Amino acid sequence: MTTTSAPELIASCWTSAGNAAPLQNPETSPVPIAERLEAIASTGWSGFGLAHDDLAAARATLGFPALRGLIDDAGLRHVEVELLTDWWDESLALDWRPRFDLLLEAAETLGARFIKVGTTIGKPLENLDFLAQPLRRLTADAAQRGTRIALEPMPFSMVGSVPAAAELMRKVDMPDCGLVVDYWHIFRAGTTLEQLSASLDAGQIFGVELNDAAADIRGTLFEDTRDNRRLCGQGDQDVTGFIQALKTLGFKGPWGVEILSDEHRALPVKEALQAARDTTLACFPTH
Repeated sequence: MTTTSAPELIASCWTSAGNAAPLQNPETSPVPIAERLEAIASTGWSGFGLAHDDLAAARATLGFPALRGLIDDAGLRHVEVELLTDWWDESLALDWRPRFDLLLEAAETLGARFIKVGTTIGKPLENLDFLAQPLRRLTADAAQRGTRIALEPMPFSMVGSVPAAAELMRKVDMPDCGLVVDYWHIFRAGTTLEQLSASLDAGQIFGVELNDAAADIRGTLFEDTRDNRRLCGQGDQDVTGFIQALKTLGFKGPWGVEILSDEHRALPVKEALQAARDTTLACFPTH
């Protein structure tokens, strides 16, 4: 008889943030960082993510070396940091460069697997060639600090789909530049699992984010992604099929779980984390 160990799961930043949401000002979690780490570790996660504003708050209070000590004491093996936008526009460097510097410092000190970057909210663009050189620049800077750059395509942003992002990665052509593949953004972009598998190379996948959603969009795409995500297996999407497709491509984890919803934010953080982990594990194929 053979047994398989449980997959390693990462609580992506919003999954453990409590009553905080993207584009809230500030985006800082109301949950103290030590309490947050204890909740993540005690509910069985292997790692976690932090957004820029939480990182800035942590640096200004306990400092990154002390935070690294808390992470190590909690036994958490994987760290992710996010999010950088506007990085392709040098005219906005006075705004985005300090954010990038903080993310680089955090990634280096905390041992982050990559720095997640995104693009401006709006209609997806057909020609993404202008992003290749800025991505090369970011990637070179990240590599000097021992980390990588991971772009997350979103259907309401300039880079609107995984196939388009994968083609951009081939143009960037640097091993330290890859993708965060979030299932919500895949099905809301209308990308099938067959199209996903045909467009991606395993080496391009730096991070994965699992979640679920209803068949129909509520509000705008951004409102739907921020307020109406469902726990894995609790919506209408094929979470198990997505996991199997990535396994077939050669992705072995760790697997991020990003739950964003009014319901999730209203729960005590430990209860929210336990529910997110248990429902995700139930979606993994048993063979």
